[in-house]
Amino acid sequence: MIFQDYVFYALAAILLVAGLRVITARNPVHAALFLVLAFFTAAGIWLLLEAEFLAITLVLVYVGAVMVLFLFVVMMLDINLDKLREGFWDYAPLAGFVGVVMALEMASIVGVRHFGVNVTGTPEPHPVNYSNTAELGRQLYTDYVLPFELASVVLLVAIVAAIALTMRRRKDSKYIDPAEQVKVKRADRIRMVSMPAEKEMPENGEGEQA
Repeated sequence: MIFQDYVFYALAAILLVAGLRVITARNPVHAALFLVLAFFTAAGIWLLLEAEFLAITLVLVYVGAVMVLFLFVVMMLDINLDKLREGFWDYAPLAGFVGVVMALEMASIVGVRHFGVNVTGTPEPHPVNYSNTAELGRQLYTDYVLPFELASVVLLVAIVAAIALTMRRRKDSKYIDPAEQVKVKRADRIRMVSMPAEKEMPENGEGEQA
């Protein structure tokens, strides 16, 4: 075994432990921190595969933005953990069955037959002028352009559905029509009023005529 093999097995072990702690940790803040650790170790494995662009994207986007947002939301919500644990054992058999089925499905796909050492092998080292970003863009917009566009359509539908579910018209909420705002003119907002100047009264009645 070479040095990269030891690094891979070390990162893989940390990734498995962090993934298990994400779903077994009692404190949601600790679970979010373990997920951050899992993202970091996954980025390290991608670096071993010379996928530098994916690794730095995982760290910047998920660890630097998404997980920080999740962490702040979890910390600000002040979740009642005792209430969340109510009825856990009632749904545990069904959840265990679904988990076993998903694990068997993943094992049937991600197995030795499709992803074994004899099938994939060790990736060849790339030349010095090789650009991981350029190669990824070429693959996305040539061989995988249809799945890429389908994924973008699915994400767009999800965004529209999320907005439609949250933007409900309520009677007690203030609503502004953008079309009415665009049609507003200056004369509708400002009215010039001419008023006579007010004369200040002298203090203590001085200057008043008897």
